[in-house]
Amino acid sequence: MIQIVGILIAAIFSYLVGSVNSAITVCKLLRHEDIRESGSHNAGLTNVLRVYGKKEALITLLCDLFKGILCVVFARVVVSGAMGIVYFGDKLFIGYVAGVFAILGHIFPIYYGFKGGKGVLMAATTLIAIDPLTCLASLGVFAVVVAISKYVSLGSMCAAVTFALVTFFSQSARGIEGVVPNTIVSSAIAIMIIYMHRANIKRLINGNENKLSFKK
Repeated sequence: MIQIVGILIAAIFSYLVGSVNSAITVCKLLRHEDIRESGSHNAGLTNVLRVYGKKEALITLLCDLFKGILCVVFARVVVSGAMGIVYFGDKLFIGYVAGVFAILGHIFPIYYGFKGGKGVLMAATTLIAIDPLTCLASLGVFAVVVAISKYVSLGSMCAAVTFALVTFFSQSARGIEGVVPNTIVSSAIAIMIIYMHRANIKRLINGNENKLSFKK
């Protein structure tokens, strides 16, 4: 029973924090506009960058970075630390749980009618706190794919797949006990991110997906 309570605490806290959409909040405070009414109408970092530029995008990035780390650290301190609960013999697992629900909050925010972003940035920021090595590999793939193709959506999906694969192989090599459940959760996150990019996949196939302008 206590283990279920631990999961619920991490899940509820992370979902509520994840539901605070940084892109919407930053643009309303600085521009007094709703980012969902401009550009691609997506409440995410890429749309903020395209519509308003580097300043607003950087602040959005920092806010999401704080949110992701906060959710994972809270789960570890409260569930693993204060409550002394460890799942599958691995202290990393509760961080993955926090990450999943933070991403769900970002995609389906309770404060905005369950309409949010695509979860990519939220996944990256939680992963920094969960497993920095896997995060570094995923960000590397993202950067290379975007630099070559200029498609942020393609880079995001490739990074999501990398996230799941590197989780399994790197944690297996390090002898982490919870590698299987951690891989299952990371795979679920990857599938969720790819699903949220289904419209982008269609545009990529049709050749009319927006490219990122590095000059802008």
